[in-house]
Amino acid sequence: MAIKVYKPTTPSRRHTSVLISDANRKSNPVKSLRVTKKRKGGRNNQGKITVRHIGGGAKRFIRIVDFKRAKFDIPAKVETIEYDPNRNANIALICYADGARKYILAADKMKVGDKIINSKVKYLRGIGNRFPLELIPTGIAVYNIELEEGQGGKIVRGAGTSAILMSIEGKYAQLKMPSGEIRKVSKECLATVGQVSNPEYRNIRWGKAGRMRHLGIKPTVRGKAMNPVDHPHGGGEARNSIGLKHPKTPWGKPALGVKTRRANKKSDKLIVQRRKKKRRK
Repeated sequence: MAIKVYKPTTPSRRHTSVLISDANRKSNPVKSLRVTKKRKGGRNNQGKITVRHIGGGAKRFIRIVDFKRAKFDIPAKVETIEYDPNRNANIALICYADGARKYILAADKMKVGDKIINSKVKYLRGIGNRFPLELIPTGIAVYNIELEEGQGGKIVRGAGTSAILMSIEGKYAQLKMPSGEIRKVSKECLATVGQVSNPEYRNIRWGKAGRMRHLGIKPTVRGKAMNPVDHPHGGGEARNSIGLKHPKTPWGKPALGVKTRRANKKSDKLIVQRRKKKRRK
């Protein structure tokens, strides 16, 4: 995989780059493993916008990705590595020895023809294999991790991400998350060995607003550019400050640096060390 940077032959090509990937972009997804994607534009059943900046975008199918991988001790072969328009990571089509086909999150450096396996009995080396955390040696990078046994992978699923298995203590395994947070997860939860595919995704320079519209992402307007009726930061005749002690959301609540995690959350006891905040430059 590599990043291709365009020459500035037009204003829209200036500062634009694309990802040259090994993933197959031309083949259609397997019909039995796809469903049509209904567009809601961020609106609920009353037609009210509940999630902003969503709308438009290219038509697409949803690929049904198997995050559980509950077929144990049956070897599988990677048939294709495919582009998925619904996520930033690539997906792999695998075929089990019994003939069943599934889409899974592809691991970095996974290739067509690779053999993978899911097991609850024995650890086998190789990226893309899936085991309970208690079977995986410490220091190994893992992804697509369950938070509850049998629930399916819930965390560490973004392109290029991985968590490090630090230790096994009692009923829990300690994981260092991509954010730097250290948290406990039941040692019986399943995780996939390796790193999520497409690590170069974070280096793409989108270049123009139109590419974001193709993804279904609508523009974000600054509060300062609005009228006072539309935003607490709005108003003024020129380049004024926001005129407030602290920044606010469009609904008047404090923004930037305010804790949004609910107090006394059940999972607080499982977090050993919080992530470190990045300083604003």
